[in-house]
Amino acid sequence: MNKDIRHAIFSRLRDDNPNPTTELNYSSPFELLIAVLLSAQATDVSVNKATGPLFKVANTPEAIYALGVNRLKTYIKNIGLFNTKAANAIKTCKALMDQHDSQVPEERAALEALPGVGRKTANVVLNTAFGHPTIAVDTHIFRVSNRTRIAPGKTVREVEDRLVRVVPEEFKVDVHHWLILHGRYVCLARKPRCGSCRIEDLCEFKDKIE
Repeated sequence: MNKDIRHAIFSRLRDDNPNPTTELNYSSPFELLIAVLLSAQATDVSVNKATGPLFKVANTPEAIYALGVNRLKTYIKNIGLFNTKAANAIKTCKALMDQHDSQVPEERAALEALPGVGRKTANVVLNTAFGHPTIAVDTHIFRVSNRTRIAPGKTVREVEDRLVRVVPEEFKVDVHHWLILHGRYVCLARKPRCGSCRIEDLCEFKDKIE
């Protein structure tokens, strides 16, 4: 795929959604960090159902740490892998309190050093909370990037690195949100909705469905 086609694709996605954002509910970088930490192998809808009640009673590192692992589990028990996530969330709160004055750091290395926080989570926080031009690649973005040929790659990191190289600067802050929403609602895994896709004529997928 050449740069002109990519530019046209991102221009259309921007026209349709000029101010995209995550579908996770949050009101602070800390709330976003916890929501993203909980979202691994879970839907945003299920995470929002859990964090709504949770954040009403505890939305700071001190408050969630005070809950403890067992009480935290009662709020997130309907989310997959909740045992591990509860333990990591408590450890992360402790690390934020001890090492970062209870503030979410704005540096990748510091974020990735937090328990349960990997590269994807760090990318989401840097992008969505702080406006960095990072691109988090999840299963939706991996699929869309390969299927459309916008940024093909065999691994998540390959796709991320290629997106960073080929996405024009003017689109980098928002491209993560456009691609994830496109994969979530249009370019579905089993049956993509090609007939109602805004970029169908630009997409290089060979097995398009009407």
